Amino acid sequence: MKSYIKYIIAALAAITIAFCVASCDSFVEVDLPNSQLTGEAVFETTATADAALLNIYARMRDRGMLSGNSAGMSNALGNYADELDFYGNASSPMFFFNSNSLVATNGTAADYWNNAYNQIYQANAVLEGVAGSTGIPQADKDRMRGEALFLRALLHFYLTNLYGEIPYVMTTDYEVNKVISKSTQDVLYAQLIDDLEMATTLLPEAYLSEGKSRANRYAAFALLSRVYLYNGQWAEASNAASAVINQEATYSMAPTVENVFLKNSPETILQMPPANNGAQTELGTTFNVLAAPPANSALRNDFLDAFETGDLRQQFWMGQITGGSTVYYFPRKYRQYTSGAESTEYSILLRLPEVYLIRAEARAMQGELTGAAEDLDAVRLRAGLVGTTAQTQTALLLAIARERRVELFAEYGHRFFDLKRTGAIDVVLGMVKPGWNAEDKRLPLPQNELTLNPNLLPQNSGY
Repeated sequence: MKSYIKYIIAALAAITIAFCVASCDSFVEVDLPNSQLTGEAVFETTATADAALLNIYARMRDRGMLSGNSAGMSNALGNYADELDFYGNASSPMFFFNSNSLVATNGTAADYWNNAYNQIYQANAVLEGVAGSTGIPQADKDRMRGEALFLRALLHFYLTNLYGEIPYVMTTDYEVNKVISKSTQDVLYAQLIDDLEMATTLLPEAYLSEGKSRANRYAAFALLSRVYLYNGQWAEASNAASAVINQEATYSMAPTVENVFLKNSPETILQMPPANNGAQTELGTTFNVLAAPPANSALRNDFLDAFETGDLRQQFWMGQITGGSTVYYFPRKYRQYTSGAESTEYSILLRLPEVYLIRAEARAMQGELTGAAEDLDAVRLRAGLVGTTAQTQTALLLAIARERRVELFAEYGHRFFDLKRTGAIDVVLGMVKPGWNAEDKRLPLPQNELTLNPNLLPQNSGY
């Protein structure tokens, strides 16, 4: 497995027309030169610089923690928390997540790290290349800079919530990166906020392409609201969420839960199309169970207890299959699991309901209980439920946490991160995960990275 250091050495000269045809596909909107792109040539024109940006999206979709395949975060952290049970072979990477038996040499944890820092390297290369370009108009430079800052922040956000203290890499300079040290959580969140606040000023309001497949200003505000929430900045989280919610002409709650995950859903803020038109999302392939017992993962039976009677999400977002006398339930948010004439679904990274729930929680934490209940009900009513009966701050926060669990299940580790950030993880997972202990809330730093760069020491406790 390639190390982070080797990725840092890699240059954009490795981006070729062959790779983009194979991996970018629906992201690619321009013709590239029929030759290998050198680092200098990439940033001679807007079209080729955009191709470098699109390559980052394609790599996020295809490799590492944001991939929808069975090793991606949606499946792995669903197994690590209390959403999924694993039915596959004990040699599978998911067995070690489900049984919370990760070690420092775990390949999936190392793969998340390596791919994320490779993608961060590419974002930094765009930032540096665009800044030095004489052929790209200033308006395009600003927009590309905003997009690269958004992507850099997105990747660092997940890294720090998976591993704890990590390096915040802001350069392609090998001499700097090979000895880089970890940053504290305060420093990491300050830099996340700086990147995203700048992105909100640089990115356009309009999407650059159909399908909401590239970040715009409100994708940056949506992620910024999440970062503020995680950092306990309630007023800022509420304001950033409002910036998205107020764009009623662009975003609205879907009329029915059945259509939420279709590619033209009004709730979508940012999504990634499959590699080829007509293909299904990898999330659809990963989670749909076609035979019993499941070959991979299925929902824990006790997860069903989280739903209230009449919740339409249980009807439309869960599938079931029977094997003998056992019924297995599985996430069915993405219903297309084979190729067709066209792709009906894209992998959704950011959705409007999360933003409503962010504002609800931020308002509740500030004592704005009426507004918090209204935001919570925006999600509940779409799910076929009546308005919340919670009236106190404590009751509302519990109701919001429950709503996040049933709204965001099997999506990029929301449940794991919510348990972790609210301090409930040890109590909740301690009851359902044999051998769970407080040290399990962070993944191990890849052992080979610690060997290559001792400044990354110490290893996370417990590994």
